[in-house]
Amino acid sequence: MEARKNLILILASVGTFVEALDIAIINLTIPSIQKQFGIGAETVQWLQTLYVLFFGGFLIIGGKLSDQIGRKKIFLLGGLIFMLTSLGAGLSTNFEMLAIFRALQGLGAAFIMPSAMSIVTNTFREDQERNRAIGIFSSFAAIGSGSGLSIGGIISTYLSWHWVFLINVPILLITLIFAYQYLPSDEKSEKSQKTDILSGLMLVLGLLSLTYGAHELLHIKEQPFLIIGSILLSILFLGIVFFRLKNVTQPLIDLKLFKYRSLMVSNMVFFTLGAFFIGFLFLISLILQKDMNYSAASAGLLLVPFSVLSALVSKFILPHISKRLNSAQMSILGWLSMFTGALSLLISVFTGHPLTIVLFGAACISGIGMTFCFTGLSILGIKDIQPAHYGVASSLSTTSYFLGAGIGLSFMTLMSQIFPSKNAVGSLSLEILIGYAVCALGILIYLILKEIKVKKAEMAVS
Repeated sequence: MEARKNLILILASVGTFVEALDIAIINLTIPSIQKQFGIGAETVQWLQTLYVLFFGGFLIIGGKLSDQIGRKKIFLLGGLIFMLTSLGAGLSTNFEMLAIFRALQGLGAAFIMPSAMSIVTNTFREDQERNRAIGIFSSFAAIGSGSGLSIGGIISTYLSWHWVFLINVPILLITLIFAYQYLPSDEKSEKSQKTDILSGLMLVLGLLSLTYGAHELLHIKEQPFLIIGSILLSILFLGIVFFRLKNVTQPLIDLKLFKYRSLMVSNMVFFTLGAFFIGFLFLISLILQKDMNYSAASAGLLLVPFSVLSALVSKFILPHISKRLNSAQMSILGWLSMFTGALSLLISVFTGHPLTIVLFGAACISGIGMTFCFTGLSILGIKDIQPAHYGVASSLSTTSYFLGAGIGLSFMTLMSQIFPSKNAVGSLSLEILIGYAVCALGILIYLILKEIKVKKAEMAVS
């Protein structure tokens, strides 16, 4: 029985590893894609933006469907979509075709992530056992994110950018075969439920409109009606979503979940984590390739040790830390490491980019900080939630992460255009990263102080 549970954990973790890997892996391949299709940076960035927005926008639907239709069914469906769209992206012959498959990859990932998380939390029911399992599961996501740059740089140099996508196909094929055989069968739902697909579609359209409008804000003089119209359209779509959440009988999100302070804080900090880490992935590739003149392969090889470091931290250090610190304290530890890393990168800008300082900063963020943050926040997000809502709760957290990624990266890009630097990465971008870290630390410290105050009040009453 224990061996089967561990196999289930591995299968779910591999699924989330692949989708996390694909977020980071494309960064060092962007120059190759630009060269083949003859496009600029403003066009190629949509490969990341479309993936993130489809991922974040459909996550809640994925979580809802995993709770209502079945975790195993949605995991297999998401894995199949991701595998086929990875094949399509790898075989793309023009940018438009690649962008469509990249967006649909996000849809597949949106089904994999919440169903995989729900499989783990429903397989491991005892608190300590569940926390250990979530720690391993989350560390796979962190390792995927951390190793993506390394793998992407090496593949794009020695093979081609096509293999960045094609590498997913054999991994997912094997995973799906084992998942079909060994994942537990879905329990039959006791009552008929519906998923509010319309609200989900409106959410995605609203986010796409908002991101496009924000991204093109600098060109408002040339295209005022298009940009203002895009922003107004996003307000309309998101307004419809909010109206439906309050008025339909079976809303996409049960607003009562937000009465839990731990869930609220987890989502706020996950939003900040998305803005920070996706921003870091974007910046570190520019620092190494543009400011320090390393090739994609060399940049990838320089970042390999941090993938190993992340794995070692999750294997040998994280289990001991999780026994001594609660989820909020573990998250604070991770954010202190992230803050240190961003500060190191900022110092490197003013000191001529010494390799040791740049790599130390990357180690603090990718090797240590992300592992603790992702694990701590994942546990915090479901701490007070009933098992029946694990799928929706986990999808809410990940939605917040990717909304933060899309909006945070757009904000950082906009600021760098308004205040240009002689370097590819100026000090302002890194100061924004530091600001994200300070914001997250403030929110988590507030939660801890609030919980201490509540406990003191309860003790006084008793």
